Amino acid sequence: MQKTLSKISLPALRRNALKIKKLAKHSKFYAVVKADGYGHGAEEVSRAIEDICDGFCVAIAEEGAALRTAGISKEILVLTPPLDRCDAERIKAYNLTATVNSVETAELIFGLDCHIKVNTGMNRNGCNADRLAEVLDSLPPESIKGVYSHLFAPENLSAANKQRELFLSAVKEVKKVNPWACAHLSASGGLLLGGKFLFDGVRAGILLYGYAPAGFKADGFEPALKVYARRTQQTDFIGGGVGYNFADKNYKRLSVYRAGYADGFWRTVPLGEKTLCMDCYISEDNGEMPLIMGNADVYAKRCGTISYEVLTRVTQRSERVYER
Repeated sequence: MQKTLSKISLPALRRNALKIKKLAKHSKFYAVVKADGYGHGAEEVSRAIEDICDGFCVAIAEEGAALRTAGISKEILVLTPPLDRCDAERIKAYNLTATVNSVETAELIFGLDCHIKVNTGMNRNGCNADRLAEVLDSLPPESIKGVYSHLFAPENLSAANKQRELFLSAVKEVKKVNPWACAHLSASGGLLLGGKFLFDGVRAGILLYGYAPAGFKADGFEPALKVYARRTQQTDFIGGGVGYNFADKNYKRLSVYRAGYADGFWRTVPLGEKTLCMDCYISEDNGEMPLIMGNADVYAKRCGTISYEVLTRVTQRSERVYER
């Protein structure tokens, strides 16, 4: 096998899901499995925790269709509003729940189950408060299964409270039309705030995979993914370079490992010596299959990014092995 090897612990994911369920208290728990389950494999993750969560969230309709094909039967909310009639037809065919953020999207999915997304400050795919009434008028009351928004800076309590107040007003309007609509404001950060931010449901993504958003700690949560690389060669150093770099010391022996920037790792952040090549890196390490990414937060800090980006990149050309 020439691919990198991603070892994913399903027991760790289940323990994380159970901890989320406990933090959510009486709120519904929507597991966010978009972007192929943050690189962990959406179908396997969803099957592993379907008995724990109340539903799932995906980014696009195609992701929801893949979950249905994999046998997932619980509610699947598509977070991106439909962009055309084809999206709406796919949502209908796979019994997904649409996001509505305008009169236009309401008309596209007319009659299908939906959650209305309102803009409380994220300014991303939500209808403003002054347009909510016309969106509600464009939908059959029985199709409105939920209303939601998103905290853009949950670590900032002042900003979060302002968004919560705006969301409360929107929830009041939606529940006049359908009192049973599920209201959910919080993703992982809001879930960790707890209390008044829980509402009827929560959406947990990064916490499920063992990490916390900026400004929070993932105490008690377990990273579920480790990535390994195989050695392809050991060689005596003959001078010259180390990959596409001049050597700056006299090595004795070097090993080549099959992982590079085409596998989602950052070219300028060494895994061994110097910069990565497209498909490999070179190191003095003689380990047969070294662990090259065990904690996404640690690697993300080295790369100047966040764990979310690392997780969705480093498994893109990898063989996944699931620990059960």
